[in-house]
Amino acid sequence: MVAHTTSKPWDRRSWRAFPIKQAPIYRDTTTLESTEAELASYPPLVFAGEARMLKARFAQAQQGKAFLLQGGDCAESFSQFSGSGIRDLFKLIIQMGAILTFAGSCPIIKVGRMAGQFAKPRSADFEEVNGASLPSYRGDIINALAFDNDAREPSPKRMLQAYHQSSATLNLLRAFASGGLADLNEVHRWNLDFVKSNPLGQKYEKLAESITQALGFMSACGIDSNNTPTLKTTEFYTSHEALLLNYEEQLVRQDSLSGKWYDCSAHMLWIGERTRDLDGAHLEFLRGVENPVGVKIGPNATKDEILGICDILNPHNEPGRLNLIVRMGADLIEKNFPKLLESVHREGRAILWSCDPMHGNTIKASNGYKTRAFDRILSEVKSFFAIHKACGSIAGGIHLEMTGADVTECVGGSQAITEANLASCYSTQCDPRLNATQAIELAFLVAEILKERNVDSGSFIA
Repeated sequence: MVAHTTSKPWDRRSWRAFPIKQAPIYRDTTTLESTEAELASYPPLVFAGEARMLKARFAQAQQGKAFLLQGGDCAESFSQFSGSGIRDLFKLIIQMGAILTFAGSCPIIKVGRMAGQFAKPRSADFEEVNGASLPSYRGDIINALAFDNDAREPSPKRMLQAYHQSSATLNLLRAFASGGLADLNEVHRWNLDFVKSNPLGQKYEKLAESITQALGFMSACGIDSNNTPTLKTTEFYTSHEALLLNYEEQLVRQDSLSGKWYDCSAHMLWIGERTRDLDGAHLEFLRGVENPVGVKIGPNATKDEILGICDILNPHNEPGRLNLIVRMGADLIEKNFPKLLESVHREGRAILWSCDPMHGNTIKASNGYKTRAFDRILSEVKSFFAIHKACGSIAGGIHLEMTGADVTECVGGSQAITEANLASCYSTQCDPRLNATQAIELAFLVAEILKERNVDSGSFIA
């Protein structure tokens, strides 16, 4: 076993000497090698300068001068891929960003879980159905969802399809971000539609009204999307879990300006709770790329583990480099996070803390569907903010699994989705997602928390 050390030489293949978890076993090694070589010859999907810009934005969020909104599909799908799906998720993130921008009086960093979120870690290597056992589905970049031998066999060629779909997704996202779909006035009209159609509309009407007044004041001053480009364009970044390192390795490129290495599969990559071993391949891989990187932190994490992660991924304590994404569950965050945060906060490490309120709140409904309860999701978010406030630390962002589609995968919210409703539109590839209405509702509720925080700090002008 090779030990991690920041002084040891790194290259894009050095992860192969380290123990690895959640990795597929490709039986056709000849096809694997030829696929990797082909992928390595393809153009980068993102550029080093964009990743550097996102790192600078993360540094702002770390200081409380911006707020990270990261969200998207649990796992992207080959079969469900469509322009309308990309548009609806982009539109949702932009809507949520507008709500949070106004309430927080600070920039919102918009990062999609898209254009690369194809691989999923699994709790078991095998899945059993009606007495038959097959390898678990690990995301479309590895194998297929259908429960048969051929579908569940890992195929290297799937990496090429994932690349091409990611490229097409990024092309459309760039067009949306600069082509008028992000126009603030249009986004606000969409939110007004939400307020009117939502049974709890009055709860959000005051905030929506304030946004309307602000836009009207700006227009009266001669500031509108016709003469101010920033009102109709937006920065939008992509991210995914860096799980399949055979894929990630092939998209590492050396920046011609700085000479440093970037994983050009996405602007930001993260490591999951199951693969963050200090002596593991995933930390070894990400320690050598300059992208901003994230690590999921579950309820059993220790101070020593977190400091070890900081030492490996951010040895120079660089602002904006490291995002720790807390995913503990509504109950355990209150029990385990305060002491952990206090002990790490005292060390003065440069960390952007964000909250993933989804993964720790997954349950199995009585009818067999995996689901998450909206009130539990909101409870974890509230606890996350309260714990940071008590510690004198900064709650810098939120990380959500959500979709722009009108699915019924999470129970609760103003739509009052019940377990009995889950079957009506349950289409996730893996884990349950907030639908568009639930996500916007959560944004309004988080906006209220941000507003209260700004009032307390004296930075909000009512």
